[in-house]
Amino acid sequence: MALLPETARQVDLLVARAQAEGRGPSLALGVVRDGGLAHVAFAGEQPRPDADLQYRIGSISKTMTAVLVMQQRDAGRLDLDDPLDKHLPGTPVGALTLRQLLGHASGLQREPDGQWWERAAGADLATLLAGLTPAKIAHPPHHVYHYSNLAYGLLGGVLERITGTPWADLLRERLLEPLGMRRTTYHPTEPYARGYVVHPWHDTLREEPRTDTGAMAPAGQLWSTVEDLARWAAFLADPAPDLLAPATLTEMCAPVVISDLDAWTGGHGLGVELYRVGDRVYVGHGGSMPGYVAGLAVHRPTRTAVVDYANSYGLRGHHVVGLAREVLTLVLDAEPATPAPWRPAEAPPADLAELTGRWWWMGNEYEFRIDPAGDLVGGLVGNPQLRFTPEAPDRWRGRSGSQDGELLTVIRDEAGHPVALDIATFVFTRTPEQEP
Repeated sequence: MALLPETARQVDLLVARAQAEGRGPSLALGVVRDGGLAHVAFAGEQPRPDADLQYRIGSISKTMTAVLVMQQRDAGRLDLDDPLDKHLPGTPVGALTLRQLLGHASGLQREPDGQWWERAAGADLATLLAGLTPAKIAHPPHHVYHYSNLAYGLLGGVLERITGTPWADLLRERLLEPLGMRRTTYHPTEPYARGYVVHPWHDTLREEPRTDTGAMAPAGQLWSTVEDLARWAAFLADPAPDLLAPATLTEMCAPVVISDLDAWTGGHGLGVELYRVGDRVYVGHGGSMPGYVAGLAVHRPTRTAVVDYANSYGLRGHHVVGLAREVLTLVLDAEPATPAPWRPAEAPPADLAELTGRWWWMGNEYEFRIDPAGDLVGGLVGNPQLRFTPEAPDRWRGRSGSQDGELLTVIRDEAGHPVALDIATFVFTRTPEQEP
């Protein structure tokens, strides 16, 4: 569904302002809704952007590497708590786990040794591993958030060792081809935007090299387009179950570490960045390579996302991921999702209907109802945060809120009427006087 004209005008204005004030040769942005592009906005002439023009996506590549790891986990070929040494034996940082590496909680050094890997010809995996020493662990695991490109080079090595397939081939076979991302490639494929550094004093352009990063490719090698990255954003909002179980993606979006302990506005899950903007949490990632910046921000509950690119190393005064978040917030505020229409339900079976209504616990009044899916939904009156799905007769399993994963057991009297709900040892009764 296309954006409303006034929303589109505001998005176009933000993009034009970011390109002009940030002195970006070109800037391209796409708004994604319900699995497809709802709006595209372009600014700049070097080159004139369009939805099929390739830019380098940098570290957004990490989100794809992380999904490949989770696919292997779901297939039983690895465990997230495996030490690195299990898959890359003899590595001097081998006590670090795959989970820690995915979530930037390992304390591993940010970059590999040698020249700046993003601007130099890449080495192979053996060379990358040979450069490791115990001193590469800058912090003890889980003590701080410490972003590590090196971690993702090692995760790519793990994938190659497990599958016997090079990372680029695995990515193409397991994600790019199934999702129809034909313009997401290892090397640039025309038409693509050349990347530049803008001189700070006279606005001239210096073209940057387009390197093959070798064993570090899983951290930031890829090229893509607005159209293709929109497909990836749609996947992160609502994954194809034959590629990744929705529950696995939800697991990836749970925080492993908070990246700003003072404000708690950002964090990192298993391969995805987390951004808290007001009452919303977005998932996504930023990306940069010499001459390029890219952004991806997804609001999973509404299946809305923004992707953007610029072909200069930074936009002065503007952050490309910040622009993506700003546009995403604008769209969500201006065009909130239309609620699904209420429809009357069929009467539930008598033994379920008896569970509905008011219950009491510790002097507080709770209310439960049966929703159309057959789940028991409730919580404090006016705040239905709990959801239970049936597991067996009179046994329900928590699926949300503070009782997620906990067991609800219905206690019945001799006549078979429910007199209490035992939720993980918290006993709810029909009146406050009946509380044990």
